[in-house]
Amino acid sequence: MGHARRRIVRRVTRLAAVGGLLLGGTMVGRAVASEPPGPPGAQGTPTRAAAPAGADLVARLGASRTGGSWVGADGRPVVAVTDDGAAAEVRRAGATPKVVEHSLGELRSATTVLRAAPRVAGTAWAVDYRANEVVLRADTTVSAADWARLTELADGLGAPVRMERTQGTFTTRLNGAQPILSTSGRCSAGFNVTDGRSDFILTAGHCGPTGSVWFADSRGGEELGRTVNGSFPGDDYSLVSYTNGRAGDGADVVDLGGGRGVRITGAGDPSVGQRVFRSGSTSGLHDGVVRAVDVTVNYPEGSVSGLVETDVCAEPGDSGGPLFSEGIALGITSGGSGDCAVGGTTFFQPVTKALEALGVRLVASAGAAGAAGTATAEPSVPQGAVAPGAASPGSSAPVSGVQASTMLSRLADPRNAGPGLLIVAGSLVALAATRFIRAEQDRKAYRSRYSASWG
Repeated sequence: MGHARRRIVRRVTRLAAVGGLLLGGTMVGRAVASEPPGPPGAQGTPTRAAAPAGADLVARLGASRTGGSWVGADGRPVVAVTDDGAAAEVRRAGATPKVVEHSLGELRSATTVLRAAPRVAGTAWAVDYRANEVVLRADTTVSAADWARLTELADGLGAPVRMERTQGTFTTRLNGAQPILSTSGRCSAGFNVTDGRSDFILTAGHCGPTGSVWFADSRGGEELGRTVNGSFPGDDYSLVSYTNGRAGDGADVVDLGGGRGVRITGAGDPSVGQRVFRSGSTSGLHDGVVRAVDVTVNYPEGSVSGLVETDVCAEPGDSGGPLFSEGIALGITSGGSGDCAVGGTTFFQPVTKALEALGVRLVASAGAAGAAGTATAEPSVPQGAVAPGAASPGSSAPVSGVQASTMLSRLADPRNAGPGLLIVAGSLVALAATRFIRAEQDRKAYRSRYSASWG
């Protein structure tokens, strides 16, 4: 009777193990079939050979014959020109010309007048190349009297000025990809950089003055380093020197959350119309379009010039975080208005300007495909022409130092292959166990009969 019960138990166990193998195999197959190849929006898109950059054409033709440049819907540069001769040169260079009334020199002259005027906190201005005008924005903190004075000033400028009221307030986003904390508040690691001897974190200058001590945890148990250089206001960048002098493994990777990341292969300057991506510890990964460059913003703490304006959302806690596209580092989060529920405007400190001013180089991947090892990138890397809608963050890479809780949550996620693999492993163990138990029982029965025959 006991033998029959054991045989039934073994059969039931074997059937359950076989069922587990089938179920686990099905789960793994579905996870593999549905898993995206990279981070959101990171589907591989071949980069086409670029026509000469629009900025290069503007520099060659001059500010009196051009009105700026931007990236068109097809990924090709568009250059605003003021005469037919300049338009012909732009066409010969492989770009698209657009004839406009006002030159870049006229538009820049208007922004110079605005910069020289008494500062009004809560205002920002930029040249809109596509509209061929200067945009002057004021947030909700600007009084009616100040708005009237700004309007009078704009009316007296020699170039067209579009006045806009914005929702929210222009503030620095104190409090990114990996959070860093100090007594000044919470900020974000932007990109890892090096001077050839030691490694540093490049982050926002408003995060804290020189001498600020930064930690990786809120209890102050793991010191990351100290701020050793920076500029704010005027600019918005700073250097945090690692305590041990080294950034460690994965220094060329930007964290996207969930253990995923993007390899950074170089640094460059963004173009108007370009699709870009920002990562932050508060709001995660978001994307948008560059609306203007060389922007001036009057924060309550002071004015910052030379910024990049985008429609990518950001929230407090994202400050100092990285802006990038196609694996190219573009900027670090400075400030803005709005949030990721309703959208808004976010400003970024250009990476290339910060690298040059600080005398450091980006720690970047040795190859665009994510080759092993790291190399120091040159301050500026030319980018291929990619249609804005086809742009991606860059090549995917794992993020080192993933916490155990994160790993467990990923294994438990039915969208991943982890649960299926665990079921398959458990089923194989069960099959092996039943086979071992049966063999042991057969050996015991044989020994019993063998010894009995010698009775």
